[in-house]
Amino acid sequence: MDKFDRGILDLLQDDCVRSVAQIAERVGLGNTACWRRIQRLEELGVIRGRVALLDPRQLNVAVTVFAAIRTNQHNADWLEQFHAAISTMEEVVDCYRMAGDTDYLLRIVIPDISGYDTVYKRLIRIPGITDVSSSFAMEQIKSTTRLPLHYLASKAGA
Repeated sequence: MDKFDRGILDLLQDDCVRSVAQIAERVGLGNTACWRRIQRLEELGVIRGRVALLDPRQLNVAVTVFAAIRTNQHNADWLEQFHAAISTMEEVVDCYRMAGDTDYLLRIVIPDISGYDTVYKRLIRIPGITDVSSSFAMEQIKSTTRLPLHYLASKAGA
């Protein structure tokens, strides 16, 4: 991963619908070379996809809840069952397996408290969950899909 790849990734994180010509010009490459690099980054899985970022308020899901899940089940079968159940819940937009007192942390988006109650009732139907502790976000201070790229230099030795 060189400075051209980092430049391409930096630009795509801001706006993935830029033309190849615009990206090539900004990073100092020809169009064909730039397109080949983008394709290679996609093939390597560095670029996982290209998406539109939607406004939760416009979609009536402006309430964010963080749910800390605890379980007494720590085996592969339960893990698979839990993953399957969570993957069907469209309101759960992030799910992390954690170290520490919390086993899983979910980020859930819903229109209101009643909407969360519906999700909560689905969560507690999952066998093996011993506790669901919920926190409602009052204000979003920072939210980004942008990943830091400066660590690439230390990884690649560049």
